[in-house]
Amino acid sequence: MNSRTKILLIYTGGTIGMQKDLSSGALKAFNFSKLLQKIPELKQLDCEIETLSFETPIDSSDMNPSHWISIAGMIQSNYAAFDGFVVLHGSDTMSYTASALSFMFENLAKPVILTGSQLPIGDLRTDAKENLITAIQIASLQQNNNAVITEVCLYFEYKLYRGNRTTKINSENFNAFCSPNYPALVESGVHLNLKSDLFLTNDGAKDLIVHDSFDTNVVILKMFPGMSESVFSAILNIPNLKGIVLETYGAGNATTDEWFIKALTQAIANGKHIVNVTQCPTGTVNMGQYETSSILKQIGVISGKDSTTEAAITKLMFLLGQNTAPNHFKTVFETSLRGEMT
Repeated sequence: MNSRTKILLIYTGGTIGMQKDLSSGALKAFNFSKLLQKIPELKQLDCEIETLSFETPIDSSDMNPSHWISIAGMIQSNYAAFDGFVVLHGSDTMSYTASALSFMFENLAKPVILTGSQLPIGDLRTDAKENLITAIQIASLQQNNNAVITEVCLYFEYKLYRGNRTTKINSENFNAFCSPNYPALVESGVHLNLKSDLFLTNDGAKDLIVHDSFDTNVVILKMFPGMSESVFSAILNIPNLKGIVLETYGAGNATTDEWFIKALTQAIANGKHIVNVTQCPTGTVNMGQYETSSILKQIGVISGKDSTTEAAITKLMFLLGQNTAPNHFKTVFETSLRGEMT
């Protein structure tokens, strides 16, 4: 590791930066500038660490696109001065933020690693120290004076994942995240086991471009047996609605009832973008594999392939925010932009 490697820690909020009020037992944010006092082990890392914090740290349940833009802005304004970035974030919406940031950063040539914890940093049994120390260590990795990691990632419980491939799977265990359709990029044990063949690569020849527009006129709709025509149609006819992520069954299957197909056909004709992702924890959409999905393919439903719901909805907001041409929208969505789909 290069001793001159500089890492910027950005604290947005979340459990990792909380401390317990001894009188009330409630969690409250601690002074993040005193981080080195809380984790003296950070001084052993062979890198310089500086910190930035949201003026008012937020619970990740309150995270929204304006906060994504703030995080991206902090990274953009400090991009030249630092070799890597670690974003401390509440776990509940971390996968959404990681996905959104991946789309925002074009030509990213430095690591942006999100991490957090299930227990506050001051707790005796906390997972915060390991997550933070290893995230910083991975962000510091250099080879021939270039960053080893050049993408937006999420580190939690001994594994570094591609950020836009993750989903939160557990609210109580330390292994809170998984990457259902793409292997971990790095596994932390006695040594860091880097799966270099899985990394996105960027030689830094092109300047970083930050896209900061999202259109939130979208909705996620999960299919279930017994969904009524009136409810489904009411959702499709929400004023100003532009896009829908439809969580279907299995390999992208849905009911073939005439009212359902008619409603989708009309929505697409009206310019709405319908994205098909599977509600299964693992797997991919393969429209046409079964008769129950063939008609979706025929009417122009977009395949989300093996994207997570988090990646699909943020990509939908992102492409709408970029004013992607309607006649190219399906093609662009079905193309992997930042390694979010296979």
